[in-house]
Amino acid sequence: MTTATDAKRDVGAPAPMSDKPVLDVAGLTISVRGEDGERAVVSDLSFALGRGETLCIAGESGSGKSMTSLAIMALLPQPAARISAGSIRLGDTDLIDLDERRMRRIRGNRIAMIFQEPMTSLNPVLSIGRQLIEAIEAHTGVSRVQSRQLAIEALTAVRIPEAESRLKQYPHELSGGMRQRVMIAMALALKPDVLIADEPTTALDVTVQGEVLELLRDLQRQHGTSVILITHDMGVVAEMADRVIIMRNGRMVEQGKVADIFERPAVDYTRELLAAVPRMGTGAARQGSSETTEDAKPAAVAVAQDLHVRFDLHGGFFGRVNRRVHAVEGVSFSIAPNETLSLVGESGCGKSTTAKALAGLVPYSGELAIGGRNLSGLGRDERKAVRRDVQMIFQDPYASLDPRMRVGDLVAEPLLIHNIGTPRERTERVAALFERVGLSADQMERYPHEFSGGQRQRICIARALALRPKLIIADESVSALDVSVQARVLQLLKELQREFGVAYLFISHDMAVVENISDRVAVMYLGQIVEMGTRDQIFSNPRHPYTRRLIEAVPVPDPVRRRTRFARMDREIPSPVRKLGDAPKKLVLADVGGGHLVAESADR
Repeated sequence: MTTATDAKRDVGAPAPMSDKPVLDVAGLTISVRGEDGERAVVSDLSFALGRGETLCIAGESGSGKSMTSLAIMALLPQPAARISAGSIRLGDTDLIDLDERRMRRIRGNRIAMIFQEPMTSLNPVLSIGRQLIEAIEAHTGVSRVQSRQLAIEALTAVRIPEAESRLKQYPHELSGGMRQRVMIAMALALKPDVLIADEPTTALDVTVQGEVLELLRDLQRQHGTSVILITHDMGVVAEMADRVIIMRNGRMVEQGKVADIFERPAVDYTRELLAAVPRMGTGAARQGSSETTEDAKPAAVAVAQDLHVRFDLHGGFFGRVNRRVHAVEGVSFSIAPNETLSLVGESGCGKSTTAKALAGLVPYSGELAIGGRNLSGLGRDERKAVRRDVQMIFQDPYASLDPRMRVGDLVAEPLLIHNIGTPRERTERVAALFERVGLSADQMERYPHEFSGGQRQRICIARALALRPKLIIADESVSALDVSVQARVLQLLKELQREFGVAYLFISHDMAVVENISDRVAVMYLGQIVEMGTRDQIFSNPRHPYTRRLIEAVPVPDPVRRRTRFARMDREIPSPVRKLGDAPKKLVLADVGGGHLVAESADR
């Protein structure tokens, strides 16, 4: 919560600090070894971090942000990467001169780090408590009993309910947001002088992101910790930063107070980054789009009626089914040609499971129809024909492309599977698709690793278009992309829709992106659609408290309009796992005022 003192402070003004910085980086150059010798990935970088200050380092992937953080922590992958010039001083200590034994005493104690993906940072075979307690014992030398108490206090400080019982749990038993809170607790348990947060919210839902950012602000105010926040999300920069460094291709191109960077950017690259940020309320009018209602079902490309998806869980001595995950409960919608329907909600709400059911990838009950044909009871050949009309674009383009195949063959593969065209005709169609998505035909002979993330996503879009489908399901297809690349991919999707008349089921947790691309929006919560309407209805006049919560959580890319509070759940979202025989519950979110939401259950 913002205090009166905080409110009086000029936006972007550095926090009060002594003349001597907590961390001083001077002339830092990082080199990596390749086939052609060494090359610099970070060149002559200098900055100082004051006590209690938040410094954001922003820029696109490959700009050198994460390499800088790894160098500060002495975690560069050696011998492939090394610091070839410069100094890193933590107070009076030059970290570059320290051997690993001495650096281990500082790492986690005086300087700590939160990584982007908590699941890969936490040991999956050790309980949360053991990992926390061992970290505290290693740096403090206190007893096991005292370390355990400190671990409980750390989990309580990051708003994890029932902290003591959480010590026995393992990482896979916690949600993504809870795991990230554990990482924050581990980083701040020893009250370090400097906290480095490397893309700590990129993989999180917008609501969880807001809670994590507010948590970092609260803990920083309590302990006076200096923070280096690394991100490519300019909305997060506006929310958090005192000062900003903009990096590109390993070099700092601009730095200054956050208000100055946003109001008066000095270089074109910064202006391009800011212009690419999706902003709420700026969604362009959708030309040629239709706002499908339930009365328009006969003409719809896709229809879901009372869709249920449940997964059995086995347990007990004999491994019998004793529980079920109610992933999707009674979902109904339709999508018209040339329309974009967005499914939004937090992780685990059933968005991707709904999409997989529509694509025929998971079993379901209820009715699903594509192009007027009900999917139930179709034979193998009929189902294969229907699947031509439905294609998917996944979140991670690299994981969805076979690294052993040339990209031209990857795009042609659906045509080969469905026996469409001669080899020459297939090659010509693939070449045309490459040109249409902004790539050249001569790139067809390359492999996936030879392309950037944005280019790989364009290849995935070309592959999805190869069969000229009626419906494309885009499942978090731009969430992992840099903001400028994201803007170009979204524009491409809009252009292709106008050209081919394809319908989109667009799945995302980023409400600003959804507002910019959607015709209609369906809001999902714990497997159920709690609100659906046109884009303007949802964003201009949201009726459901959960919808309002999602919209309010979107970071505003304007430091002058920083939020002073964030609506959060008073307790964890109920589990979708139910015992056999339990009646399904309809979950209702009640707004109890003051920005607090409470989950309630009611019989369906």
